Amino acid sequence: MLRKPLLLAAAITLTLPAFSQTPIRITADLTEAPRKLYHAEIDLPVKPGPATFITPEWIPGNHRPTGPVADITGIVFTANGKPLYWRRDDQNLYEYHVEVPKGVTTLHAHLDCIVTSRADDKIAVLEWEKLLLYPANIPVRDIAIQPSLTVPAGWGIGTALTPVGSYDPNAKVGGTTEYEPTNVEQLQDSPVIAGEYFHEFALAPEVTPQHFIDVVSDEPKDSNLRPELLNEISNLVRETGAAYDSRHYHVYHFLLTLSDITGGEGLEHGQSSDNGVGEKSFATQKRQLGDADLLSHEFTHSWNGKYRRPYNLYQTDFATMQQGSLLWVYEGMTQYLGNVLAARSGLKSQAAYRDLLAASAAQLDYKSGREWRPTEDTASAASILRSDGPAWSNWRRGQDYYQEGELFWLDADTRIRELTNDQKSLTDFLHIFLGKGGSTGPLIVPYNRDELVLDLNDVVKYDWATFLHDRIDRINPHADLDGITRGGYKLVYEDHPSDSLSMLMKAGGRRGGGGPNVWYSLGLQLGADGSIRDVRWGSPAEQGQAGSRPEAHRRQRQGLLRR
Repeated sequence: MLRKPLLLAAAITLTLPAFSQTPIRITADLTEAPRKLYHAEIDLPVKPGPATFITPEWIPGNHRPTGPVADITGIVFTANGKPLYWRRDDQNLYEYHVEVPKGVTTLHAHLDCIVTSRADDKIAVLEWEKLLLYPANIPVRDIAIQPSLTVPAGWGIGTALTPVGSYDPNAKVGGTTEYEPTNVEQLQDSPVIAGEYFHEFALAPEVTPQHFIDVVSDEPKDSNLRPELLNEISNLVRETGAAYDSRHYHVYHFLLTLSDITGGEGLEHGQSSDNGVGEKSFATQKRQLGDADLLSHEFTHSWNGKYRRPYNLYQTDFATMQQGSLLWVYEGMTQYLGNVLAARSGLKSQAAYRDLLAASAAQLDYKSGREWRPTEDTASAASILRSDGPAWSNWRRGQDYYQEGELFWLDADTRIRELTNDQKSLTDFLHIFLGKGGSTGPLIVPYNRDELVLDLNDVVKYDWATFLHDRIDRINPHADLDGITRGGYKLVYEDHPSDSLSMLMKAGGRRGGGGPNVWYSLGLQLGADGSIRDVRWGSPAEQGQAGSRPEAHRRQRQGLLRR
């Protein structure tokens, strides 16, 4: 059943923070990052009587309950210096119950968090949910909090939080830095990177509000980014202004960790993005191909996902399940726009984007699970599909709402161009949909499917409801290639990889490596060591025919786009 569009004014009003109460004060201590431990000292305003505190469970952007409650240890509550008995809730294991003594107005809590990734002797990354503790059953936007952060001497700090007083991150003084009060919702949305080899660069200085990229690395020279790369990221800032016609932040920080030790990341936030790649991933233009759309993807989420968020994905606390049925917009449209903007800004070439789009489309067209699972269900089931393994992954399907969504929005873009004789494009829709309310600070304005249809019809009249339903809700045995063909190309299969895929395979990393590609012939996905990682449902290999078709080994087909 379709719902009426949500009221913009009401949504904006609900996201305004309230600071009438005394704020929680939290000091996060990252000085023991090399030991894989973070610490927090938290002062909680209270009243005498029973009190319940909670840590986050459903983390925005993760689309599943990834709150680190199992890693939170060393919990001690005290009042006037005396320890208090506490008890974990029997059903909600993220809740802690405490009886506050008479006359007590401030409860102190100490806690530790075991940090198993993204922390070593040179780098520490803090997602605040690792240390947050706050009153339960209150909207997190209504809970005021003032953070401070302690890092080792000589370390620099990168974050979108506003420091109290003057602070020069490139001075790398370390120690404790105090930040302006915010609310729990925004603090969780404001990660921190810190490290010994730190550098902050200003981007696109003529654009307001200000934009920066903060970099930490395991080696001193890696954090000094190439001038060409800085120019491409500055171009990205400029291109988003043209594409989205609005900005929804007071300042924006790209947070980038370059390390082969601390692990990778790509997570969106309203006023920043947390991006973790290998040590040399951005060292040259060729090396950056595998991660060329990372910054543009996560930056786009500031508009699509953080400011405009699906009504059932946004919850007023971190305890309620986030529903993912519209992730083909949240992630799928971002996948499309992130790649387009990466090409426009110079982070990747247009030819490389076509090559990688072809590889994605081919993989989706040979995804056997589309025989039973529609794209919409890959989104609704996101919280259980995000932990999928390689075995039979083609039959189960995974987070296909990313790539399926990319093809869908390419289809919509080219359909608008066709309907308007190239007088309009998806950009006109983005100006309406992402720019509602004009430029703002960091707000959350929910939407539903009805609003998508209305906004598309504001661009050009068409049966967009059926257009969405046929491509997203129905089972489609083949990928949506209409946007590719309408754009003047076709998907073909040849016996050699594209130049871009060859480059990625040589580079290895998260998008490279692997063994010979016989997926589109025999139906096998092979590892670099020759091991079988997956078998395509319905393929010759799955039906036991691989041995009788040796000629198939010579047809290692790859998807390519051709005019």
